Amino acid sequence: MYYLSRLRDLRQDHDLKQKEVAALLKIDQRVYSTYETGKREIPLRHLVFLAQYYHTSTDYLLGLTNHLHSCSITNHINTVNIS
Repeated sequence: MYYLSRLRDLRQDHDLKQKEVAALLKIDQRVYSTYETGKREIPLRHLVFLAQYYHTSTDYLLGLTNHLHSCSITNHINTVNIS
């Protein structure tokens, strides 16, 4: 599962702690940790939110491309509601 290391790498590249990313997703830090370690699959809504937050594509997060930056229109969305 490629996204495990990419989630961690992007979080660290943005100088964020798991607790901070979890707060963005409105989940507990322990739940977010299970996404990074592969103990739990990340829900689609969280994957999309993180791709938009990090200005990348879900394909990049999933390891389907090595292009960090996407040309898609979703990168122009300023806010995301994951409720």
